[in-house]
Amino acid sequence: MAEQVNQEKEKLAQTRALFYEKAGLATLKSVDLPILAANEILVESLYSGISRGTESLVFNGKIPESEWKAMRCPHQTGDFSFPVSYGYASVGKVIALGSAITKMFAGETVFVLHPHQEHLIVSENMARPIPEHIPANRAVLSANMETALNAVWDANLEAHHTVSVVGGGVVGLLTAYVASQISDNPVTLIDINPNKKTIAEKLGLKFALPNNAVDEQDIVFHTSANGAGLQTAINLLKFEGSVIEMSWYGDKPVQLSLGGPFHSKRLKIISSQVGHVSPAKRATHGYDERMAEAMQLLADPVLDHLLEEAIAFNALADALPEIFSSDSETLCQLIKYGD
Repeated sequence: MAEQVNQEKEKLAQTRALFYEKAGLATLKSVDLPILAANEILVESLYSGISRGTESLVFNGKIPESEWKAMRCPHQTGDFSFPVSYGYASVGKVIALGSAITKMFAGETVFVLHPHQEHLIVSENMARPIPEHIPANRAVLSANMETALNAVWDANLEAHHTVSVVGGGVVGLLTAYVASQISDNPVTLIDINPNKKTIAEKLGLKFALPNNAVDEQDIVFHTSANGAGLQTAINLLKFEGSVIEMSWYGDKPVQLSLGGPFHSKRLKIISSQVGHVSPAKRATHGYDERMAEAMQLLADPVLDHLLEEAIAFNALADALPEIFSSDSETLCQLIKYGD
């Protein structure tokens, strides 16, 4: 079997990858596959997912130069601003093994933090086996679920807390979903788009427009990447409440009003970012443990409502302008390979 799967590598000298070429333009390009090292595996992509918030900033050239190094994703090819490959939600099947691989097997389905590409060569420790009960297409949510889980840890969320989430994108919805598994109180999704009510209710959440949101919240997660949204989150807090700020603004400045009751109520704004395990769990959880826990949270089929109908990898470059348009209501855009 090992000889058979390694023959697959010999057939593949090149593969295709998506590259962001300049602001508003992406193309599919052929790239060379390196020789498979002893500690590496060859993965044939099944699905990848677009993280619309971050990737739209890459697509539009909005990553500030000061963050080019920090924002570099694993297995990225090229440098910011352009041309660059970018993405971190790939799921595929192992089709060849390096000679030193002992923990993985051919045919195993894995999640990899990797840009959109048909075939991937990665070290064994960069691939996460997907539990058999998690469908491959839903597993593309693993990275976003990891972000949501880390934010909930940053909030030190307890069952008695009242919780809202401002911003109904994929990360906001996943954060609200995870919070709803912990809090005994209904979790409310708040968004300026009334159409978000439908997806909120499918996930078992309450919904409110900003003007109708209930205040006196212990914890408000903010994911809208908009200053007005962050102000809404602050305004909803009770005494000594906390905003967990999860948005990435790129090069966009944010203006807030921190007068009024901000200090008298002793409010807090806490940054949450997935690059490091939350201090609340760092003593017991590393990256592997966090990802394993995030994948277990994907067992619920209700999360399939976050997945858009898959488009073929061949059509991806042409579809991106619409996916990233400001009026798009796309959640997690699935990309399917092999057809």
